Amino acid sequence: MESSKKPKSKTPAKKPKDSVLEQKSPAEFFAENKNIAGFDNPGKCLYTTVRELVENSLDSTESISELPLIEITIEDIEKSKFNSMIGLVDRDRVDEELYDDHETAKAREKRLAKEAQAQELQAKNASLGKKIKEPAAPKTMKGRGGAAFFRVTCKDNGRGMPHDDIPNMFGRVLSGTKYGLKQTRGKFGLGAKMALIWSKMSTGLPIDISSSMKGQSYNSFCRLDIDIHRNIPHVHIHEKRDNKDRWHGAEIQVVIEGNWTTYRSKILHYMRQMAVITPYAEFIFKFVSDVSDKNVTIRFARRTDVMPPVPLETKHHPSSVDLLLIKRLIEETSKQNLLQFLQHEFVNIGKSYAERLIGELGPEFSPKMPVKSLTSQQIVRIHQLFRQAKFNDPSGDCLSPAGEYNLRLGIIKELHPELVATYSGSAQVFEGHPFIVEAGVSVGGKDVKQGLNIFRFANRIPLLFEQGADVVTRTALKRINWSSYKINQTQDKVGVFVSIVSTKIPFKGTGKEYIGDDITEIASAVKSAIQHCCIQLKTKIVKNIQAREQKERKRNLSKYAENVAGAVCGVLKQMQQIQASKKRRYDGKEAEILKKLSSGMITKEMVKEKLVQHVEQVDSEMAMEFAANSGVSEEPRECIYLQSLEAAEDNFIDLHSPLFVFRLFC
Repeated sequence: MESSKKPKSKTPAKKPKDSVLEQKSPAEFFAENKNIAGFDNPGKCLYTTVRELVENSLDSTESISELPLIEITIEDIEKSKFNSMIGLVDRDRVDEELYDDHETAKAREKRLAKEAQAQELQAKNASLGKKIKEPAAPKTMKGRGGAAFFRVTCKDNGRGMPHDDIPNMFGRVLSGTKYGLKQTRGKFGLGAKMALIWSKMSTGLPIDISSSMKGQSYNSFCRLDIDIHRNIPHVHIHEKRDNKDRWHGAEIQVVIEGNWTTYRSKILHYMRQMAVITPYAEFIFKFVSDVSDKNVTIRFARRTDVMPPVPLETKHHPSSVDLLLIKRLIEETSKQNLLQFLQHEFVNIGKSYAERLIGELGPEFSPKMPVKSLTSQQIVRIHQLFRQAKFNDPSGDCLSPAGEYNLRLGIIKELHPELVATYSGSAQVFEGHPFIVEAGVSVGGKDVKQGLNIFRFANRIPLLFEQGADVVTRTALKRINWSSYKINQTQDKVGVFVSIVSTKIPFKGTGKEYIGDDITEIASAVKSAIQHCCIQLKTKIVKNIQAREQKERKRNLSKYAENVAGAVCGVLKQMQQIQASKKRRYDGKEAEILKKLSSGMITKEMVKEKLVQHVEQVDSEMAMEFAANSGVSEEPRECIYLQSLEAAEDNFIDLHSPLFVFRLFC
């Protein structure tokens, strides 16, 4: 038996290449994983670019307490115009078969046969007198060459940017002014930088920035792109220009690939929901195209000049920190010893409590020991104690919710509902981070579909994607018994608005588009806020039902007043005939009524008039009784205690209430 030998390969085996340690810049990482920042496809890229620019503008205007005026324009750029912008000359096709929209002879023959068959069928239907359907437009393949390009421009009246900081603010990823512990609109801290990266990837064109700060006599103009591999800005133009109009703010212009057709509704829904949560802002949105029929101009008017307070930066709560954060705080602190470090770098740790903590840490710790000298083991011990010790919850003073007043105005302004109720909860805590839940529920309105219409906001920005897994959606659909509040969740037009603000929003998923349903504190707060709104609405709905029933009852009584009057008069005439035939004799009031009937004092019209008057009187009495009863039982009452003059000192009286203390000087 011969052993079979494998033939030797003529090509020599390649030696394994030595592995080389490579590094990627932050810009390169996000360019390769752009879906993390919401840049999944051209349409989503256009939507996310608009969102990032609008939210940056809102942050800028609110930081100087300026009522926002934001203009956002999307301009459709034809292929020939785009080619001229990048200096590319249009060229006719030479080899048609190279293109993915080329129709082969076989495909053309098949298409023509199908069209001929359709025409034959239409002719047959026409001869039989049947309705002829319009032939569907033939589908065309659209490849990469059919990409659409748009110039997105956003202009605001905000703070503006310092001249020298502009290149790094736009051309260096993970550099910015929003990295402290506070409530922020941004999700990643990328802002317009990701739009610049997408512009470089899809068009190769730079971004244009114009900016001016209050009181500056010049505008800063900067044209730049980004060196993705080195994560540094590549500046084309950076100069100061005359600011004759004394304008302040920023104007950003970027050209990107996008898809307006598929994401038109998403962008317009985003702008509408942003107008709901920020009714103190004025938005002017424009879509400009060479085809005039496609042009869109929408103005979301300002409804109020009351702005929420600016979010405040706060310190970390001991229960929310990890080892890395404690080490970073130790490196960055200006405090010398451990006692000062605990007091000043964390919230809710006073001097006496800090001393107790240090005593609990062990004999190797002392209040005066240098904080920079702590070893890794000692830092771990501090972290363990932070996780086990009891601390007071952080307050919500650092948060900036939209406010019940603004939320109500925004809902009324954009939806025009028949009924609306709002509620703002008190600050609560999860994992050491404070949060506030605000809610609104509306019934009826324009452009509102039947059933539950859910609007979600996180740190005052709309969330439009991945709605099904969100805590607000699941609570509204599964945990609220709408029928008990006289609301039909399938037939009525119900709007559910929930806004959550926090120093840390617990987003789920890489895109950070929804808040998970696994945090009990947030889920309970959302349910409670919606229920408070429903209780308010139930009172209004019950009143409306009672008023409608009363109106219907009055209408029916008034409707049959003439028939009843005729019947009464008929009975009286029969009684008159019986008395005339001497079959029966009536005495007292009956005789008096018959006498008035004979003399013509009682007529059918007079009886009808008296019946209508009685219906009106009963209706008025019932309405007054209902108003009196409902007013006493439903109006909230607060106890106010008035001190006697003899007990008062310094000649003043305090009126105490759970909400305020009013001091009256005598």
